[in-house]
Amino acid sequence: MAEILEATEQHIPGIAPLLNSYRVFYRKTSNLEAATHFLKERLSKKESILFIAIEGEQMIGFTQLYRSFSTVSLRPILILNDLYVKETHRRLGIGAALLNHAKNYCKKHNCKGLALETATDNPAQRLYERLGWEKDVHCFHYFWTA
Repeated sequence: MAEILEATEQHIPGIAPLLNSYRVFYRKTSNLEAATHFLKERLSKKESILFIAIEGEQMIGFTQLYRSFSTVSLRPILILNDLYVKETHRRLGIGAALLNHAKNYCKKHNCKGLALETATDNPAQRLYERLGWEKDVHCFHYFWTA
């Protein structure tokens, strides 16, 4: 089974190709240089928490969390913004291991919970629901594009 650990800047060369593939999955143009720069910015500024799945010497997946807050509950929350597992390693429990690691991190840091959004046709929805995420049907999400 893969080892899950928190990424540091030294892991960027191995993570960047995964982040690039993740973006391509969401129909963005491949740009490894931009993916590398993005990761350097997030990690050097401590703006995200990035967990990676490693098997041997190979990075095979990641999940990236961002911090936010719930004013109503007066507690921090985490936004699970990204989850990606290499196609060759899917359906082996890697995604579940990354998600469970994020849940444990959330509990350890006394956060209210983890929020995520995904495409309506993303098959990972079954995994999220199996691991205890609940689809929010009580509110709408809006987004304004600059």
